[in-house]
Amino acid sequence: MIITSSRGLLTALVLSLALIGCSNGDNDGETPVERGNREQILHMGNGDEPSDVDPHTTTGIPEYFIQKALFEGLVSKHPETLEVVPGVAERWDVSEDNRVFTFHLREDARWSNGDPVTAEDFVWSWERALMPALGNQYAYSLFVVENAEAYHRGEIEDFSEVGVKALDERTLEVTLANPTSYFLQLLDHHSMFPVHRDTVLAHGDMDERGTRWTRPENFVGNGAFTIEEWSPGRVFVVAKTDQYWDADQVELQEIHFHPIQQVTTEERMFRSGQLHVTNTMPTSKISVYREADHPALRLNPYLGTYFYLINTEREPYDDVRVRQALAYSIDRESIVENITQAGERPAYALTPPGTLGYTPEAQVPYDPELARELLAEAGYPGGEGMPKVEILYNTMEDHKKIALAIQQMWRRELNVDVTLRNQEWKVYLNSKRISDFDLARLGWIGDYVDPSTFLDLFITDGGNNNTGWGNEQYDELLRKAARSASREERYDYFQQAESILMEEVPLIPLYNYTTKRLVSPSVKGWYDNIMDYHPYKYLSLEPDTEMPEPPTE
Repeated sequence: MIITSSRGLLTALVLSLALIGCSNGDNDGETPVERGNREQILHMGNGDEPSDVDPHTTTGIPEYFIQKALFEGLVSKHPETLEVVPGVAERWDVSEDNRVFTFHLREDARWSNGDPVTAEDFVWSWERALMPALGNQYAYSLFVVENAEAYHRGEIEDFSEVGVKALDERTLEVTLANPTSYFLQLLDHHSMFPVHRDTVLAHGDMDERGTRWTRPENFVGNGAFTIEEWSPGRVFVVAKTDQYWDADQVELQEIHFHPIQQVTTEERMFRSGQLHVTNTMPTSKISVYREADHPALRLNPYLGTYFYLINTEREPYDDVRVRQALAYSIDRESIVENITQAGERPAYALTPPGTLGYTPEAQVPYDPELARELLAEAGYPGGEGMPKVEILYNTMEDHKKIALAIQQMWRRELNVDVTLRNQEWKVYLNSKRISDFDLARLGWIGDYVDPSTFLDLFITDGGNNNTGWGNEQYDELLRKAARSASREERYDYFQQAESILMEEVPLIPLYNYTTKRLVSPSVKGWYDNIMDYHPYKYLSLEPDTEMPEPPTE
């Protein structure tokens, strides 16, 4: 899942004005946080304006933060343990060969308009998610289902041949292509969420993206909340729905997702009582909050990697030696020590170390001398004749700082000219999707705890593989891993595949993430975990909670 944080000038202006007068509660001098604590209204920094909330056409974290409130899959996870717990399905049976899952749906599962959630809703939704014309970049997530990949690629046209069937209104049978240890985890991913058939079709075709079915006045979902307001550049508001099967568990009445461009602005909003939870925080403030031992500071490992994509279909990046030269001349230690400064680890491979017991053996070295030799072998001795390199990133202060640092490293070590191009989130997503870049920054967060959530990214022609790179041996190793009966055998195939990836370097790994944010002590039920997973049904706000004054210096 793509991670970001950015915003436009208008948003920055609106939020800056909000800071001028933060007393917008009913009581004189009451902040939004104080009022929210009384009325169970949670204010969160969202990191960016959502491009949409359709779970089958989006890939980003800003969208997923909101989708978690609006939809629910067959299963969920408990935030304290990340163990799979029932969602729309109250229970399930598994065949002896671990290929056939039979899900029994809750009788009281309802859409926000009161319609029952049925097994056929999931069949129809997964068919939609696999339709090529929809352009779902996460279609490959469903390839674990028998014949799903063949249907998506047009090799079969009859969806009834795909391994998902409604046995009756409340019984869904899913047949997998191979036993898949992480299948239940995957069901909590937005690509597997159901959508309301009549609502989608009322505003367009089944395989049409970007229609108005997700507008507040039209929306129907099956989550604990529904859309109350969507004011682009200002706020996205969701309100609790009584139709949700577990509504009695839900204490929050509303959640306000605030799009914020500048991390410094977001931190000021937290200090002034505008936000309960920030999306991130300024690097310069981390040491200040640490020294104050402030209870709001949350720094935790995060199952994700920050890296640069390389467009291998453009010259000179079609030459592996050029890609290697760029990758080998980056000082990652300097980046995490001097720029990110929140406990991030330098990344020398794609998959984060220790992902369910897997640590990649192949690594991209830091070797500027070898990098210069490779660049010379590629025909650019001392950088002579090397075309100007452009780095694309979405608007955010830290992305710019990292790009500037790498720009200096490549100039110093390779004598290569580098330009930077920043774009707002929606524009950046489109540029990445159509491969309109030389190099593009990307952050990928694991959708489930397994190495495949990272390595599957670079399958040839995969929905999220925007590099143009493909390798049949790599693809075959991942197919073998999917068919493997033992973890040891699977991990051996993963090691071989990652070795190819780090040799061919269609991406340049930079560091492994940590989450860095501020959470008000009034927020209860917030458990830190490696997936930064916080279902809103477990959260509540405690009035009259005292919080030490946030540090200002």
